[in-house]
Amino acid sequence: MKKFETNSLIVFISIVFLSFNCLHAQEQTQSKKLSFEQAMDFSKQKSHIVKQSAYQQQEKKQLVKAARGLYLPKIGISAQYMAMSEDLHLDLTPVRDAIEPLYKTLGSYGNFSIPGVPDNTATQMIRTKMNEGLLQVENAEWDQLIQKKQFGTIDATFDWPIYVGGKIRAANKAASIQLTEADEAERQKEGELVSELVERYYGLCLAKQAEKVRLEVFKGMENHLQDALKMEKQGFIANADVLNVRVFHSQAERELNKSRRISTILNQALLNTLAQDDDLNIEPISSLFYLDSIESMEYFKKLAKQKNPLLHQVEAKKQLSIQAYNVEKSNYFPAVALTAMYDIANKDLSPYTPEWLVGIGMKWTLFDGAARYRKTKAASLKTEQVKEYQLKAESDIEMVIDKLYQELNMYKEQLTDLETARTYAKEYLRVREKGFHEEMANSTDVVDARLALSKILIERLETMYKYDTTLAKLLEFSGVSEQFTAYQRNPNAKTESYSTEIK
Repeated sequence: MKKFETNSLIVFISIVFLSFNCLHAQEQTQSKKLSFEQAMDFSKQKSHIVKQSAYQQQEKKQLVKAARGLYLPKIGISAQYMAMSEDLHLDLTPVRDAIEPLYKTLGSYGNFSIPGVPDNTATQMIRTKMNEGLLQVENAEWDQLIQKKQFGTIDATFDWPIYVGGKIRAANKAASIQLTEADEAERQKEGELVSELVERYYGLCLAKQAEKVRLEVFKGMENHLQDALKMEKQGFIANADVLNVRVFHSQAERELNKSRRISTILNQALLNTLAQDDDLNIEPISSLFYLDSIESMEYFKKLAKQKNPLLHQVEAKKQLSIQAYNVEKSNYFPAVALTAMYDIANKDLSPYTPEWLVGIGMKWTLFDGAARYRKTKAASLKTEQVKEYQLKAESDIEMVIDKLYQELNMYKEQLTDLETARTYAKEYLRVREKGFHEEMANSTDVVDARLALSKILIERLETMYKYDTTLAKLLEFSGVSEQFTAYQRNPNAKTESYSTEIK
């Protein structure tokens, strides 16, 4: 008895624990209804790709400011401490040795005269002066220390390039072009993000709608199976017909489970694009749509030439190659710069060194083995190469737009045909179910009719999904991805939502 009570208590605790876990899991998995416009706002705010492009744009802005600084002088402080193998001397002993005999001779011998002064007095005066000079020569330091072998300096420096052949101007233009290129790269990433979002958001819409269709098929098979079982008991149909229904009932259940799994996978993919938590269940409220007519193909081709970010980036590459050519061409001209230095502090520096200096210098390479010519020629060929790439890119984008536009028309035609097929399939299912209950048709006919209708409904959903993703790609290559929501909100847009079409 006690053992039975203990087992009952364990079972009761297990049930409570499992129930708590289920409730906790349900609380963790939150559902969120989201329109396509809201999804786009989320993705633009939190997408890592867009943030990366924004940082790249900020980087190029800083480089533009840095290039402007090339026009200004550079002021700095330099410090150095030097050590030489020995002190630096200036030995003038040979000069002393050359003039000392002259002073000795003139101080002891010779007669001198000064106008207005007796010769004896004049001679004595001059000899005295010569002896004094000799004494100074003998006592003078003829081996001078110019610079000690160890010394240090702290100097203020000033450098200002006055003319460098156009390099600074070309560098500023190149920085501005790179900023423009970064802007277009950001637009390209945003366009790719919109296309990815359309693919995943409407992919989830497709999966949810397909799941509803599969659920209705499964419910229809459930009802049909129950009817078949009842008719078998009454002896109206054979057991083989019931087995046939059971086979398709099992197939409908597998397809339903598969659709639910696909919905889960696509939900995770959408969360990745939105940069949201993995425990969020998205419920898309925007429907798949299509339009009977849009602008002409030439309209989109014209837009692409004006706004396609890829073409703008290629144009930026061409402009950069032109500036690279200008830089190489500037090497033919001299470079002129103003420089200055002021001695702030020093230790054991030669007193003969000036306290400050100012100068202007020029450097002009007259011959470098034809390297400048070859580099300039290579830069001009690079420009021609980019021009050819630009023409090819324009041609490719026109071809892509042509292809996407034709596909849109193809999907629109398929939707029109599927609409007619859906009407026939619904009527065919109604007739077969009526015939089955009146014993005019077997279960296989009813199953085939039900599956045919579900196939048409799902194919129609898939075609609408392809229409939407193709439209997003068309707008991306036209450079106007942001206009996708305008097409979605178009009053003439046709939408569908399946829930109870299969009964």
